[in-house]
Amino acid sequence: MSEYLIETRGLCKQFGNFQAVRSIDLQVKRGHIHALIGPNGAGKTTCFNLLTKALEPSGGSIHYDGRDITKLPPAKVALLGMVRSFQISAIFPTLTVKDNVRVALQRRQGRSMQFWQSDRVLASLNERAMALLTDVGLASLAERVAGELPYGRKRALEIATTLALEPKMLLLDEPTAGMGLEDVQAIASLIRRVSEGRTVLMVEHNLGVVADLADRITVLAEGQVLSEGTYAQVSSDERVRAAYIGKKKNAAT
Repeated sequence: MSEYLIETRGLCKQFGNFQAVRSIDLQVKRGHIHALIGPNGAGKTTCFNLLTKALEPSGGSIHYDGRDITKLPPAKVALLGMVRSFQISAIFPTLTVKDNVRVALQRRQGRSMQFWQSDRVLASLNERAMALLTDVGLASLAERVAGELPYGRKRALEIATTLALEPKMLLLDEPTAGMGLEDVQAIASLIRRVSEGRTVLMVEHNLGVVADLADRITVLAEGQVLSEGTYAQVSSDERVRAAYIGKKKNAAT
């Protein structure tokens, strides 16, 4: 068994004449939290879309758990245990918090939520649903309508529904985007807890979160790997500083 859960080799994506991702070699170790960072337009989200097969690569290969998944459709990749969250919270706002998790649990079983079934049948999911809600600190809100939750709690619920799919690997896209300091700290703590026994690859703009959580960091710029290492290593890399400062200057002019 390889020490890496996911590896890419020469991964590329081209849109017309624009090269969004340029020959990326990425290796994510099993059981680690690995962060993808970089200035806006660096290719981070495109890379995520390639890994989960929302986009087809223009070149290169993707290996997951020792298997070449380059040509697999997204649904089959998800069934292998690679599950992604999105920048915008993806929940059912009119369902209760518990029912959101029960939907995900039924999806894991290969069927959609069947509300017309007896309470006895649906109740078989309750124990696992409540255990997941306890893990993310939402057990006391199980009967609340999900759309009424504060933003940070919605993101916690989304993580619970993701965990319901029993992923080997979590791909978290901007998990703290748009949050205040208190919510950022809560979600960062939650990510650390749920990463136990799992592999996490995250795109995150909050460098404080990255510094606190990530075992390894890959910095992208203009679709290429610019630097890789620990936070101390990449933050002291002059090329990384120049990439971030250059983007900020361009945005201001």
